[in-house]
Amino acid sequence: MLLPLHDRLRAALAAALAHSCGIERSPDTLPLETPPNRTFGDIGSPIAFELARPLRKAPRALARDLAGGLGPPPGGPPVAAAPHGSPNGFLRRAAFLRGCLAPPAAAAPAAGKTIVEHTAINPNKAAHIGHLRNACLGDTLVRALRYRGVPVEVQNYIDDTGVQVADVVVGLRHIEGLDLDAVRHIADTTRFDYYCWDLYARVTEWYDGDKERLKIRAAPLHEIEHGLDPTATIAAFVADRVVRTHLVTMGRLGIDYDLLTWEGDILRLQFWARAFELLKATGAVFLQTEGKLKGCWVMTIDDEAAAGTVTETPAEPVPAGDADGEEPREKVIVRSNGTVTYVGKDMAYQFWKLGVLGRDFRYRQFATRLDGATLWATTSRETEAVDAHPSFGAAAATVNVIDVRQSYLQQLLKQALAVAGHPEASRLHTHFAYEMVALSHATAKELGFAPPEGSEDAAKPFVEVSGRKGLGVKADDLLDRIIEKALGEVTRRNPELPAADARQTAERIGVAAVRYFMIKFSRTKVIAFDIDEALSFEGESGPYLQYAVVRANNIFQKLQDRASLGEAEIAAGLATLPPTALTDDEGADRLWSLVLEAARLDEVVEQANRTFELAVLAKYGFGLAQAFNAVYHALPILSEERADVRAWRAGALGYVRRQLASALDTMGIAVPTRM
Repeated sequence: MLLPLHDRLRAALAAALAHSCGIERSPDTLPLETPPNRTFGDIGSPIAFELARPLRKAPRALARDLAGGLGPPPGGPPVAAAPHGSPNGFLRRAAFLRGCLAPPAAAAPAAGKTIVEHTAINPNKAAHIGHLRNACLGDTLVRALRYRGVPVEVQNYIDDTGVQVADVVVGLRHIEGLDLDAVRHIADTTRFDYYCWDLYARVTEWYDGDKERLKIRAAPLHEIEHGLDPTATIAAFVADRVVRTHLVTMGRLGIDYDLLTWEGDILRLQFWARAFELLKATGAVFLQTEGKLKGCWVMTIDDEAAAGTVTETPAEPVPAGDADGEEPREKVIVRSNGTVTYVGKDMAYQFWKLGVLGRDFRYRQFATRLDGATLWATTSRETEAVDAHPSFGAAAATVNVIDVRQSYLQQLLKQALAVAGHPEASRLHTHFAYEMVALSHATAKELGFAPPEGSEDAAKPFVEVSGRKGLGVKADDLLDRIIEKALGEVTRRNPELPAADARQTAERIGVAAVRYFMIKFSRTKVIAFDIDEALSFEGESGPYLQYAVVRANNIFQKLQDRASLGEAEIAAGLATLPPTALTDDEGADRLWSLVLEAARLDEVVEQANRTFELAVLAKYGFGLAQAFNAVYHALPILSEERADVRAWRAGALGYVRRQLASALDTMGIAVPTRM
């Protein structure tokens, strides 16, 4: 609600600067602020302080000149010079709130779509707690972009040809001695992603027991890349079954996708071959003819990409018999044995996403999405392809939600685009980096992962997890535990609630607890997940925000029951009421400040989108819930005897409730009917 007003005020300020001071400034460059005292105004600008020195004029005098030449902007507040020297505006409170209560207008759609890639779990085992942070951040970003009218295409990259899947195949064939039929039987009769979790950890131990066994990995990796059976068929089956379990897990959190992009299709459809041609033609990669990397195609690392190496943790060990390592200033794109490193495949994928590859996938229907629509997947098989499908790829901008350890490789993607002749596409690619998730000691103990007393790990401030070693919390186990604890609290508070309703409420609370915790910290901060903190009904948590909306809903239900007043009737009744409760009544400024804070949602979401710091949205929601609770206690509605004051307070509450519910929806949090 505030952003359109800000736009008008900036435009008027720009015109006043040109008229009064002879200064041409783009409206977008003019700063706005909230005055420190409500008596100074509702919206202001520090522009007079910024220009006072170059114009050799006192800020207050300059603000007075600007205010005089400005006049009230169309639909905006009258502007005056505040005592401290800023041109400030005072909103017409009653008109503003009436406008807020009108049906919200949709944000103007952006010119082009943005592709957001997130989740991207290796399809070799169950999802774990670290994957939840990626998915929650990615899905919240998608919702925030869509809130501001940005068309978004959500992609989930499936690395079905990587070393992790190859290791599971090694476990199935070399340790367990299983063929495809036996693997199918296990998948049909067990929790297959959990089975693969344990098997993957066993394979890691098996390699550790004899390093020579690592050589075994090279063969299945090559066979998977080149589609050689039976290895390729077993690997494809494993990946398909595990991905389907991942979709169910993420669906519990309300997280969905438009397209699953399979790495194998990038290879089979010669995407990499085409990208390789582009890179070679522009000199972005070259064949190393000497040294440790002889026989490899490499990319010279520029200074900006090299700066990211401090955060890199190799996610894909080089297979035995390969190029024996890398020089510090060169990155292997194609190994000496002809296999492509995963950064090479990522380059081809990124070229396609930005529409500079000149090729497209075939597409197949993979599953049904949460809303009943089709979840699409890429395919390289003509027999699976569906002719009528949505248009994918060719984005105006791309965002890759990948942890901070991959910063170096993401910078290489930008470098590859730039040196291949697409500097604008490089600029339009953003790496949304985030830090990792650990466990608090209390939660680790509750889940059975507490380190031994007196150990080095026990002395650390949090408990680290490792999917490779099988030391970690599976995402579904965590959700199950949180929901069960929430169910106990819901049942205690509402013993008469039917079991099905109590379960649904607990699920919504559990999801809110996880999603809010995953985004409330800065993405640059390592977080230690704590179940009790996440589930708290009193602290900075998702359930606290839910409870504020539930309380507001209860108030409106009582107004409906007692006076047959719904939200629409309250809004209509305000058209003829004097605005005493907003202007002259005791507590008027406090009520008005709450309305203004609620109106900041579009501004906050825009800031989150611009900075990729979603914690500002979480903090805003928490602050708005706190402010609502405080005002509700100080300025009651149901017990207020004056009808006009009660109506204005109810109108303000209705707006705050709507904005807070919208903030929660943008964070992927649903509101239960009771708590």
